[in-house]
Amino acid sequence: MLCADPATGEIRRFLVGPRQCEITGVFTTPDERTMFVGIQHPGETPDDSPTDPAKTKDLSSWPDGDAGGRPRSACIVITKDDGGEIGS
Repeated sequence: MLCADPATGEIRRFLVGPRQCEITGVFTTPDERTMFVGIQHPGETPDDSPTDPAKTKDLSSWPDGDAGGRPRSACIVITKDDGGEIGS
C-alpha cells in the first residue's frame, strides 16, 4: 500500500501485506488516529489452485507465524506510537 502527500507529491510505501494477500477495506477514524485494514486470502496460490492440506504454510504463515495453522484473513488496526494522526 502506498501513501501520497497531495501537497508535495511524495509517494512512500506505507504497508506491505503477507504473501499472496489482498489488502481491502481501508478505513480511518474521523480523528485519523486509527486505521483499520482488511487482509484477505493470505497464502492462497496465485492461480487459485487448491493448496495441499498437509502443507498449509507453503505460501504464508499469517497471522500466527510458525506456531499457527492455516493462513486466514484478518483485520488489523494501525496506530502511531505517539498517538498522533496517521500520516503526520
